[in-house]
Amino acid sequence: MNVGSLSLLKFNMMKASLFIKIFLVFPLILLADYLLMALFGCSTCLFGLGDGFYCGPFCVIGKIILALSIIFFGYLIYPDIRNIFKSKNNGAAPEKQKNM
Repeated sequence: MNVGSLSLLKFNMMKASLFIKIFLVFPLILLADYLLMALFGCSTCLFGLGDGFYCGPFCVIGKIILALSIIFFGYLIYPDIRNIFKSKNNGAAPEKQKNM
């Protein structure tokens, strides 16, 4: 294998990692958010909090949890996106320069 094929293989692995994070990890994070909010809603109903709670603080808590999940997902995919753009900037050297 030459240097060009190794960099292409590395680039494909980075893209595969990014696709796995987008199509597997992101839905799992959203599922965890859904389950967390469902459990929180059930527990508040059990404790007898009224409709005023669901229209106010419950929505705020849901937005905070969703924002934290988005920040966490951004933290997960940031290295992959950075490496993809960095690998495009650092191209392989031409054959003429290798022989010198």
